[in-house]
Amino acid sequence: MSSTEKTNAAGGDKLSMKLLVNSKSQCVLYAEAGKDVVDFLFSLLTLPLGTVAKLIADDNPAAGSVVNLYSSVDRLDDTYICRDNAKDDLLRPAGGCESGKLLQLPEAKAPQTTLQIFRCTGTYSPNCRSYVTMASGTPCGSCGARMTTWAQLVGSVGGAGSPAAAAGAAAGFVQRIVTYTVMDDLKIAPMSTISGITILNTFGITDIGSLQEKTVQLGYAEGLDMLKASLQSKTVLTDVFLGKKRKASSP
Repeated sequence: MSSTEKTNAAGGDKLSMKLLVNSKSQCVLYAEAGKDVVDFLFSLLTLPLGTVAKLIADDNPAAGSVVNLYSSVDRLDDTYICRDNAKDDLLRPAGGCESGKLLQLPEAKAPQTTLQIFRCTGTYSPNCRSYVTMASGTPCGSCGARMTTWAQLVGSVGGAGSPAAAAGAAAGFVQRIVTYTVMDDLKIAPMSTISGITILNTFGITDIGSLQEKTVQLGYAEGLDMLKASLQSKTVLTDVFLGKKRKASSP
């Protein structure tokens, strides 16, 4: 297992990546990252704004106006809500990180002989029972209530060649066959020797002795910091992993 993949038992479930740091300017030039780190970074794009607001509010209730928007919905009396599931749609949107684990990504599931589907339990419309979904919590197409009642599909779903099996084999977002370059501004691309040289030339690095390799751990706290920094900064890796050191070295 490479240093850009998950750490061993001593590091728990944190992720690891290598930073190339310019020791003179105390800036990160780029990072070497494996699939797990890139999957996490790409997964930030899947977070609904309501989930982002909750994560930020939990860490710093005074941060940002979107947090005020979130808390306004949370505090609003149900008397003013027009439908039963309106608050859930805003505060716990589908696709959100409801468990609160920012680094938790979808895991591969073994092929099953039966397919899990969910139906609506509402009685508002006779059409409710005609709607089914594979994602628990999806709003009913008739009444809008959450579809959470499990139902069983009778018959075979398919074997290893089924779409469900294919999706399980491709958990996450990127392939594991290469290492990836993550720039300070979170531009990501497959890494190569030529790309590394090109980056050094781009930054005008002539003194190789000024470069330092630094291995960092990426856990929940760092992930949350990266999420916040990605919304307002072009130097995310430097801000998150060298921020305190830069401040200490400033005159």
